[in-house]
Amino acid sequence: MPWLREVPGGVFLEVLVQPRASRTRVVGEHAGRLKVQLAAPPVDGEANAALVDFLAGEIGVRRSDVTLERGDTGRRKTVRVAGVTAQAVRAALSG
Repeated sequence: MPWLREVPGGVFLEVLVQPRASRTRVVGEHAGRLKVQLAAPPVDGEANAALVDFLAGEIGVRRSDVTLERGDTGRRKTVRVAGVTAQAVRAALSG
């Protein structure tokens, strides 16, 4: 999966976010990235916080294990998740 890359100590996710959706959910792959719809608006970091909370909950890690590496203000983001394998993330997000 082009959007998922295992690195020492965790994984990197390449994410495309769609803020102000009707609900927060993973909708599949788009242009080599994991597409996530977020109910939160892209205002004052709300969408970034919602993305971190959502991914932590779906993958089953602490919020502090999910870090936004790149893309603070854009729709294309790189997220690091510590302490998990690519296989565990794939299973958590595809089910």
